[in-house]
Amino acid sequence: MELIPGLPDDTARDCLIHVRYTQLPSILSVCRGWRTEVEMPEFLRHRKITGKAQNFCVMAQARVNPEDGGNKMKDRFNPVYRLTLCEPETGFWCELPPAPGFENGLPMFCQMVSFGSDLVVLGGLNPVTWEVLNSVFIFNFVSATWRCGTEMPGPRRCFFGCASDSYRTVYIAGGHDVGKNALRTVMEYDVAKDKWSRLPDMSRERDECNATFHREKLHVIGGYCTELQGQFERSAESFDFSTWQWDHIQEDLLKYATCPRTCLYGEDNLYMCDGGDVVALNGTTWQAVTKLPSEVCNTAFVTTWKGKLMVIGSERIGGSHMAYVVDLKTYTWTKIETPKKYSGHVQTGCCLEI
Repeated sequence: MELIPGLPDDTARDCLIHVRYTQLPSILSVCRGWRTEVEMPEFLRHRKITGKAQNFCVMAQARVNPEDGGNKMKDRFNPVYRLTLCEPETGFWCELPPAPGFENGLPMFCQMVSFGSDLVVLGGLNPVTWEVLNSVFIFNFVSATWRCGTEMPGPRRCFFGCASDSYRTVYIAGGHDVGKNALRTVMEYDVAKDKWSRLPDMSRERDECNATFHREKLHVIGGYCTELQGQFERSAESFDFSTWQWDHIQEDLLKYATCPRTCLYGEDNLYMCDGGDVVALNGTTWQAVTKLPSEVCNTAFVTTWKGKLMVIGSERIGGSHMAYVVDLKTYTWTKIETPKKYSGHVQTGCCLEI
């Protein structure tokens, strides 16, 4: 049976890959042939190869009442977080369906990473009871549906680093348990198999660390041990999958002993927001490459994709959050129009390409 009557299947496939990702769930219900085509891994790969893939960011963002600009005390001091989506290239914003059981708000301080057409949301604190969660929820953008994954094994942990290789595996590192003990354990989650396994432990405990995947290595940056509550380290360590062991610790990777949440890799360099600047690591030296726009100097969230860096923040603590994108070749900034209802604080997020 032809995908589109009267057209060769190759031509029909070229038509299907032009569809916006927001319309993919509708395509699945048209006919069995279209569903089979769109659900094949080759479909998304073909979109990427032909330049039809679309990039967007998904964030855990505080809900704002646009009628009062989010200035009510309950919005500022008792925020409710939900999943929002932003397309930096078009300025399109929307809210995603809530995770199962969290219709009234996302887990506080949950982590999220992308995996192909999936968004993986891990852990956090129950927004009502403040119980530490080991939950795993996966949202598929092709079908626009949620599914539950196998819970994170081991002690219940929060404030852990989280990263993905963008293909099949999610990693969690460090954080602390319910007794506030910093952890050095690292776990990997195979999304397709829905299976967790353990990597060798890090050399040090790392609470509130940052994790990122770059050039086939898992990099865990900063954090602090149990005895030094809140006193961040400048060090980092990387797990080499080819040798199945951790490299030597980089003792002074960070410029300052500070929270590493804005530290992440672009295509080549390691970037970080430092005061009013974006800095890049050149060898062993951090160098300022561009000034942050004043509207986002109080940075909440940073992500990168295809030679660009997106920053969301505010001009002052408690202010409305805005979004800007900088081209990492020309260092030219572009402001993304942000509707009031999407100007709440961003706790975490990630970038997807579909």
